[in-house]
Amino acid sequence: MTENGDKTPLVVLEGVNKHFGSLHVLRDINLTISRGEVLVVIGPSGGGKSTLCRTINRLETIDEGTIVFDGRPLPAEGKALARLRSEVGMVFQSFNLFAHKTILENVTLGPIRVRGTARDVAERRGMELLERVGIGAQASKYPAQLSGGQQQRVAIARALAMDPKMILFDEPTSALDPEMVQEVLDVMIGLAQEGMTMMVVTHEMGFARRAANRVVFMAEGQIVEENTPDEFFTNARTDRARDFLSKILTH
Repeated sequence: MTENGDKTPLVVLEGVNKHFGSLHVLRDINLTISRGEVLVVIGPSGGGKSTLCRTINRLETIDEGTIVFDGRPLPAEGKALARLRSEVGMVFQSFNLFAHKTILENVTLGPIRVRGTARDVAERRGMELLERVGIGAQASKYPAQLSGGQQQRVAIARALAMDPKMILFDEPTSALDPEMVQEVLDVMIGLAQEGMTMMVVTHEMGFARRAANRVVFMAEGQIVEENTPDEFFTNARTDRARDFLSKILTH
């Protein structure tokens, strides 16, 4: 569990609504994420968790409300949007690595192209990050030569290479074989302990209990409940959350 020293907000969502056609996927979302906080978002499938995650770096636009990141409203387009995306890392369910580039090239591409970092500097930093996530020895291989767990750790290193202010994780372990899940969660727990601001959409309740500062429970596009992990898992306040927990914690 990370001690959250700086309480100033990094992300503030107010009155956020989002529709996909007639489907109201985000309903009046109000949420603040502090610097250094690990916020874990859980809930049933189709509850709006991934959509919420994707609105913060504007992969999804919103219909109503405001989202402020680091004191500024989310930009709509152009260079300001590119800058925002370089400050908000994203790790997806699918790894989204470039198949024709080596592991090291995948990690250094962003810093070289977007930040204008010199190649030798980017490669040195890239190797440090691959070592940090435990796959330095794989640097010259291609994604197809790695396991799913290793590929997801590359994706985390790639996000870190941009020195982001925050990383969004959208179900980062759900596409992995069970034996690979822990190796990815261990890397994420390490980041949490180092004070990285993180928003994690996940079904991994053990991770939520161990690494989160706060758990947000979403259902049907709404934030139904939010609390500390201890309080949420031992003393959920709403019937909807208790019902969800009874289904997932009994197997």
